[in-house]
Amino acid sequence: MISADLLIAFIVALIVVYAIPGPDMALILQTSIARGTRKGLTAAGGLAVSRATHVTLSACGVAALLKAAPWLYEIVRYGGAAYLAYIAIQIFRSPVFALQPESAVTGPAHEGGELRQAFVKGLLTNLLNPKALLFCSVLLPQFIRPAAGPVALQVTELGVILLLVGALFDTLYAVGAARIATVLHKYPLAQTLQRWTFSAALIGFALRLSLD
Repeated sequence: MISADLLIAFIVALIVVYAIPGPDMALILQTSIARGTRKGLTAAGGLAVSRATHVTLSACGVAALLKAAPWLYEIVRYGGAAYLAYIAIQIFRSPVFALQPESAVTGPAHEGGELRQAFVKGLLTNLLNPKALLFCSVLLPQFIRPAAGPVALQVTELGVILLLVGALFDTLYAVGAARIATVLHKYPLAQTLQRWTFSAALIGFALRLSLD
């Protein structure tokens, strides 16, 4: 078992990381504002699956493989940057009055398709970011103590905490952002500024990912 002081330090580190603006936060805010809380939370579900995958891959040593094979890291890095840019263009090109109240009547097939789309966007936004995988591979070992018990159990414990803290922040972003939609419905200019802001943010993250 991991000691209480290490767990507290780990949680504080996660809070700092999740509070820093990034592509995950931008995606959830945009999805929740434009499509409602339900789809924002669905995108958060995709992020959660991706984070669980990264924790698992880190435990299996895939992050070390990316470090040892720069060409593989470059492929994943540029692929992730391209996908973020693609999402940014989609947001920028969306109609000004694209915001839909969650009570709007839609068919089951249409609703299911939008939920799947939100989930896939959340999944790929994080999954195609190699820095998220490297982050797990760098952070987790700092809080593992072989003398404290089986390493696999400690990795599992830290991974679960990482997912829970991430889910908490994603939920707060989704619920808080959806409330902003009521204001944006009244002011078309605010909708335009919102779309431009999130598009620019995702383009910036894409450039940073491709240039770093």
